[in-house]
Amino acid sequence: MKNLIIIGARGYGREVCGLAKQCPGYNTEYMIKGFLDDKLDALDGFDNYPEIISSVENYAIQENDVFVCALGSVQWKKHYVEIILSKGGRFINLIHPTVIFTSNVTIGNGLIIFMYSNISNDCIIDDFVTIQGFVAIGHDSKIGKWSHVNAYSFMGGYAILEEEVCLNTRSTILPHITIRKGATVGAASLVIKNVKENSTVFGVPAKRIEF
Repeated sequence: MKNLIIIGARGYGREVCGLAKQCPGYNTEYMIKGFLDDKLDALDGFDNYPEIISSVENYAIQENDVFVCALGSVQWKKHYVEIILSKGGRFINLIHPTVIFTSNVTIGNGLIIFMYSNISNDCIIDDFVTIQGFVAIGHDSKIGKWSHVNAYSFMGGYAILEEEVCLNTRSTILPHITIRKGATVGAASLVIKNVKENSTVFGVPAKRIEF
């Protein structure tokens, strides 16, 4: 039996804890050992959750430990995952049993995929990708490492997300569109042309915005 440790004990960490209990491996392949978070009082006022064991930086990995990273920020997810990897930690996938994979889907390691998402045929999902609930990914699409796809988003056939992309809630990416590395798509946006690296787009149709 593996001991699952969730990186992040804030709101999203609590959601991922719930997902872990709904996945087929719960109490057969793994039990939930607890959270890693530097905010040791993050669960104060919340009942029925495992304890916060330590911060990521101070945690000493044990023999049967496995990990998932429950951080909604692409940059912080990458940061903390790389700390655990540098210590020899191993990550698993948490995929809700209602997720539909059509034929020839290739998936990586360290994935988190929530309920009722539909991943069509011949898609490629790279390592440490997070897919929230009710996402639809069209055939032959690719999602690069570290990317985060929020709830109710849609990607048309042959769409590409490069590494470290964030699609916010209800984003729509038309077929054959590429979102370059590090880009962010705002909530409820409609992307009709390629998005440049490290840029943020928003609106219908989506246009680049500056902060």
